[in-house]
Amino acid sequence: MTLFAAPCVCVVTDRRRLSPDAKTTMEEVRALEAFLDEAIEAGADLIQIRERDLDAAVLRDLATRTADRARGRSRVVVNDRVDVALAAGTHGVHLRADSLPTSDVCRLAPPGWIVGRSVHTAEEAGGELDADYVLFGSVFAGGSKPAGSPVAGPERLQEAVAACHRPVIAIGGITAAHASAARSAGAAGVAAIGVFLPPGLAPGSLGVRAAVAALRAAMQPR
Repeated sequence: MTLFAAPCVCVVTDRRRLSPDAKTTMEEVRALEAFLDEAIEAGADLIQIRERDLDAAVLRDLATRTADRARGRSRVVVNDRVDVALAAGTHGVHLRADSLPTSDVCRLAPPGWIVGRSVHTAEEAGGELDADYVLFGSVFAGGSKPAGSPVAGPERLQEAVAACHRPVIAIGGITAAHASAARSAGAAGVAAIGVFLPPGLAPGSLGVRAAVAALRAAMQPR
């Protein structure tokens, strides 16, 4: 399975936004596991388990089960926890912008592992020679960042795509309309949290199945 055979749809998790009424962490994890199953069934290309504060053993077990179910269908990466990603046997890891150098992580990576990196400028994107892909944002307003946070816009996204030697995935305020604009700017795909949440939990949320379908359709050639 190639990394990006088609415009990439990347589901990023946030268990607290998914289950705001959960009373315990394990309730959140159970709901998250069902959500991840649905993302796999919906055909998400890339799934980023972004739960850095989970206990390492709980996160490892969740990542292991998810990666096992996703084999041959979706790629699963763990956000920033290289140790957990290696122990869980996921498809790779996604590094924060302020995390370990990509080259250091690549030296630890088993064959076929994916190493992604978050970047915020065209200069950062252009410097990522070892990453398999970069996640650029925030491109649009209305994502999970606080109100008033900097927004790059499609123009800066286009500059990052031009500067980068790797596929660039747009994140931040992603909707179907924004996915189309990101694709027009040269992005290899889009990533999001909010649009995948059940309807009513976030502005514009569609549920994971409907969102995967809508984003994929929006990025097809016209």
